[in-house]
Amino acid sequence: MEQKVRAAGILHHTIYRQDAPAEWMVFIHGAGGSSITWKHQVKAFKPFFNLLLIDMRDHGYSKDLEPEYSSYDFDIVTDDVLRTIDHVGVTRAHFLSLSLGSIVLQRLYDRRPELIESMIMAGGVFKADWKIRLFAHSGKFLSYFVPFRWIYDTFILIVLPRENHAPSRRLYRLQSKKLTPGEFLKWLGLYRDFFSIVKRFYRRKLRTSSLIVMGGQDHVFLEAAERFAKKQAHHAQLVVLEGCGHLCNLEEVQRFNEAVLKFLGKPVTVTTHSATP
Repeated sequence: MEQKVRAAGILHHTIYRQDAPAEWMVFIHGAGGSSITWKHQVKAFKPFFNLLLIDMRDHGYSKDLEPEYSSYDFDIVTDDVLRTIDHVGVTRAHFLSLSLGSIVLQRLYDRRPELIESMIMAGGVFKADWKIRLFAHSGKFLSYFVPFRWIYDTFILIVLPRENHAPSRRLYRLQSKKLTPGEFLKWLGLYRDFFSIVKRFYRRKLRTSSLIVMGGQDHVFLEAAERFAKKQAHHAQLVVLEGCGHLCNLEEVQRFNEAVLKFLGKPVTVTTHSATP
C-alpha cells in the first residue's frame, strides 16, 4: 500500500507498507535529489520491507518547512529526518543513503544508533580529500559572483564526468531545479561541519552491519570508501560496481539491487530495470 504524507513541520514522505508485519527500510537521498532517486529500488524492495522515502528539507515536495533557518548544519537536517521517522512510528530500520545522504546517516548513527538495524551507503562519502575541500571552499566563494546553477552543474560534471554518466547527470539536474538560490546556499553552507562529521565517523569503531556500494568510476569518493571498508572490515562490506560512477543505484540498477538484497538476506527474485533512467 502506497501512502504519500504531508504534515506541518514534517518532511514530505512516501510510505509503502506491507499488509503483514515487516522490517522497515528508510531512504535518504543526496543533495539536489529527492525521493525519486530511489524509483528503481522501490519495486525491488517493497515485497520484503515497509519503505519510508523522505524528501529532505527544500528538496522534492519538502518546501517551506517550519521552523525556518538562516543557515543549515547537519544537526538541523538530521532533526528533520528524525522528526519524520518518529512521526511515522519507525523504531528500528535498515537505512539506505546516497552520496551526501551518507553524511546524514553518519550523524543519525552518532545520535540515535538504536534506530539503525543496518546501514547501506551508495556512493558513500567517508573522507574529505583535497578535491572535496577545494570544491566546498571555492563553491562558497564563487557563490558571491556567479549563479548557483553554474556551481551545481560544475560539481555534477566533476563527480559524473563520463559519457555513460549523462543520464544520472540529467536526472539530478532536473531535480535540483526545485532548489532556489537561497536554498542552495544554505545547503552549500553544510561544508562548515561536514569535515568534522566524516572525520569522527571514519575514526570511530563501527558496530553496525554496513554495506558500502560504490561505482568503479567514482573517482572522487571510491578511494576513501575502500580505505574505510578495510579499516572497518569486521562490520563493513564493500561492493564495487564496475563500469558506473557515483550514482551507482541509478546507473547499475540490477546489480545494485541484487547486492543490497543479498546483504539483507533476501532472495534475489525481483525483476528490476537494467538501464539508467
